[in-house]
Amino acid sequence: MRLVLSGYYGFDNVGDEAILYAIISALREADPAVEITVLSNQPEQTASKYQVKAVNRWKIKEIIRAIRSSDGVISGGGSLLQDKTGNRSVIYYSAVMWIAKWLRKPYYVYAQGIGPLQSKRNQAIVRRTLNGSRLLTVRDAESKQLLERIGVTKPIAQVPDPVLGLTPAQSEDRFVAAPYIAVSVRDWPSEHHFKQELAHSLDRLAAEGYPIVFVPMHGEHDAKASEETRQLMTAEATLAPHEATIMEKIKWITDSELLIGMRLHALIFAAVGDTPFVALSYDPKIDSFAKLCRQPVAAHVNEKWEAETLYEQADVQLSKREQAITDMQLYTKEARQKARQTAYDILQGKSSI
Repeated sequence: MRLVLSGYYGFDNVGDEAILYAIISALREADPAVEITVLSNQPEQTASKYQVKAVNRWKIKEIIRAIRSSDGVISGGGSLLQDKTGNRSVIYYSAVMWIAKWLRKPYYVYAQGIGPLQSKRNQAIVRRTLNGSRLLTVRDAESKQLLERIGVTKPIAQVPDPVLGLTPAQSEDRFVAAPYIAVSVRDWPSEHHFKQELAHSLDRLAAEGYPIVFVPMHGEHDAKASEETRQLMTAEATLAPHEATIMEKIKWITDSELLIGMRLHALIFAAVGDTPFVALSYDPKIDSFAKLCRQPVAAHVNEKWEAETLYEQADVQLSKREQAITDMQLYTKEARQKARQTAYDILQGKSSI
């Protein structure tokens, strides 16, 4: 079977690259002979890294050629159909699916997080597009509810994020020998100085003997936000290499005692290894995943909050770590088993789950 993968690929975002890696792994596990072409911002890099074919996601002729010679298109995972960052995402990712429809190829929506969809026009585009999908799967209940609310009538299955199907590397080597706290921070426009409050919280945790390790998830962008936060601290902290591999970053997070994270896939990396976390939310997708894992959201960065709030949540997670792990496993044990099922369903030609 020949499949084209459409998503936010080739932008050096570890979360989206982890999704791509997980989907490719699941498809190859289900059918080692599957042929995969990825629509990528950096096609040569993507082809080399994942041993797939890749074409430029911005060149319409290459996209049409790839889809015409395929047996179908996978859209996802990740948060593709949303208009929080403007209309382009909805238009682009829907257009890829409409090209498949025009070429009479089935298209599959793979564990997407949908929304927000504030524009009525965008809601109509998504409704018409997804009603034509062969298989429609989303990664959280809020996405399913949103699609039902805007009139999607196609059966919608809620499935785990594909990254939960990955297995952490087993090694005695640790990034830091002592029990440490991992941190994922990103830039976000806010009236409140959330990096300063985060730094104060981390200083208190460092004073209790926990080394602090920043793990940048989106290349140089998150490395810069991490360094800015580190400079606001009085305690020493370590900044992990931003160019590290997906599996290295998963290991660094899952080896930690606790993750304090803003990036969704930092939280998912923690869940891969049943590492407790405390979330700092900038988007409903963070709240949704924390709810699934029964882990706390300490604050929302667009609202006023104080360092003490985050410190107290982290302290509870650390002092009741075994209970936090047990709570998380109520979701992750089953989710790991289900995370690869969507790939099998696509390859078996299922139209519903």
